[in-house]
Amino acid sequence: MLKRDPFSLAVGFSGSTILLFILLPLLQMVVQPSLPDMAETIRDPAVRKAIGLSLFTSGMAAVIALVLGTPLAYILARKDFWGKRVVESVIDLPIMIPHPVIGIAILSLAGRGHWLGDVLQALGVKLMGTTTGIVVVLTFVGVPFYVNAAKAGFEVVPARLEHVARTLGASRSSAFYRVTLPLAFRSLLAGTIMCMARAISEFGAVVIVAYHPMVAPVLIYERFTAYGLKYSQPVAVWLILVSLFLFLLLRIVTARGGGMAGRSGPNLGGRA
Repeated sequence: MLKRDPFSLAVGFSGSTILLFILLPLLQMVVQPSLPDMAETIRDPAVRKAIGLSLFTSGMAAVIALVLGTPLAYILARKDFWGKRVVESVIDLPIMIPHPVIGIAILSLAGRGHWLGDVLQALGVKLMGTTTGIVVVLTFVGVPFYVNAAKAGFEVVPARLEHVARTLGASRSSAFYRVTLPLAFRSLLAGTIMCMARAISEFGAVVIVAYHPMVAPVLIYERFTAYGLKYSQPVAVWLILVSLFLFLLLRIVTARGGGMAGRSGPNLGGRA
């Protein structure tokens, strides 16, 4: 419990101000739509399809980030090499640049009439106005969150544990899968959830690359511009509830021992 001295009061006031700044607009939007409006909204096939597509595409983006980002995160956590800071800065770029710019950049490289776009089209892969394009965009904006979380998880696993496993006969890959990966598992899971949560909210880049099929943020925008708050708010509330669930899951996962997983400890022996 905070003592009522000036410092504690100042800390409490500033913290409460930030919380209210975040909560008040969201609470107002959540409580304003009536329950019948909420029920009618979720019965709308277009709404269910948009939310389902958001969940599917953001989930796919998270899986891609997990598969492709884990090796990169491991290298960044374990190795020091020339240009490492540049690589880390490049990974963070999608966080910093405006998201419509991301959509334009992707179309500039892989859109119709560009060399990579022509190659992909010859292979039967189309980005403009497709679910594939949405997944590409969401992976682009979400992967920094996964890589940074996974890198932090690998950094807290002592490298000496891998060396011990190697001396006990484990190969390098076996030491990684049996020692490092289990200990960093919670950080990797937290990064996956962060990636999915970030991806599910993306609008600016998606609306440029693939306005259709509609994900939930694009549907919210369309209903707001066409019908106003009354028809856009309930969809937004449903998306908030989904996002809130993801972040609650994130907090539950990360609250249990940070990046160090497993009570019984890793299996240090064995060969690949």
